[in-house]
Amino acid sequence: DLAEILSPDDIIRIYAEGGKTFATVNKKKYIIRQRIYELEEQLNKYSFVRISNSEIINLKKVRNFDLSLSGTICVTLSDSTTTYVSRRYISRIKQVLGL
Repeated sequence: DLAEILSPDDIIRIYAEGGKTFATVNKKKYIIRQRIYELEEQLNKYSFVRISNSEIINLKKVRNFDLSLSGTICVTLSDSTTTYVSRRYISRIKQVLGL
């Protein structure tokens, strides 16, 4: 396998699925060797925020946050991916957004 170095600025989201960790960059999916919690510690906390147990998003790649009346937060990313902030992480997101 050919290893590629990904620039954090290009990463849209990092997520775990089926026991593997993936990063999305320009509509391409890359397998990452590290675990989500390891990446969370290494990435810039002003650019990246964890939104669930299995996902970290790049705040610079967020197109839209949609806060619903039910209290959920839907996130639309620059590649049109839609994802949700889990209940456990809502207060952290609101803090990051200054809400």
